[in-house]
Amino acid sequence: MIGAIIGDIIGSRFEFGATPEEGFELFTPDCSYTDDTICTIAIADAVMNHRNYQEALHDWCRRYPDPMGGYGSRFYEWIQADQPHPMNSYGNGSAMRVSPIGWLFDDWEQVIDEAKKSAEVSHNHPEGIKGAQCVAETICWLRLMRFSKTDVERKVHKFFGYEIPSMRDILKIGAEGHFDGTCQETVPMALRCFMDANDFEETIRLAVLCDGDTDTKACIAGAIAEAYYQVPETMIEKAISYLPDDMLGILSQFYETIQSGCRQKK
Repeated sequence: MIGAIIGDIIGSRFEFGATPEEGFELFTPDCSYTDDTICTIAIADAVMNHRNYQEALHDWCRRYPDPMGGYGSRFYEWIQADQPHPMNSYGNGSAMRVSPIGWLFDDWEQVIDEAKKSAEVSHNHPEGIKGAQCVAETICWLRLMRFSKTDVERKVHKFFGYEIPSMRDILKIGAEGHFDGTCQETVPMALRCFMDANDFEETIRLAVLCDGDTDTKACIAGAIAEAYYQVPETMIEKAISYLPDDMLGILSQFYETIQSGCRQKK
């Protein structure tokens, strides 16, 4: 979960800002958490504290109505509605927030089911659901089954039908100014950044250098990389310095739950 938050914060200043360059500084005063972190916290809260996914998302997004970069227009309407309905969306929002589910459930079928539930309250298009399921299941494969990267790529194609593009193709798309706002674009791109990296930090750097939706690509890539690599303590310390107390409370509860081995039943 901290991997997702780190990626979000580092990628935040490039989403609508300057084009990232090799060797960019990871954390600056221009960075912040965005809707990616808010929604990830909401999903963790829902699972651990037995809240409805819709209720938790509504609550957290209304607590933080104006994050850096804002919310997507349709999701903002969903937040504002007193009785929100699914939007038939396949935007990457369902995939960016799902990482806690990959950690808090140990049964792969339950991971798939809970990822679907977390997505469909707002992103009930099949591609929106699939994107969330793919990210959560990949985390589960890596942390429980210790799959190799080759295994992950093969399984992702077999079960989710994603063709993971080459880094060269992703960089070309980013250089052309394309903004990858859908699950079917962002999830395979984030997976490639993880596949081609040699450690956690490089995963985040690659995701940001791909440009486009930098915070969400780095959020998803970081979430996956956390299940495979050691996250540097310095990056953790920097990231948590950006978070308010109520988010830190959920984050602490999450890692206490993981460390205690008390997985969730829902």
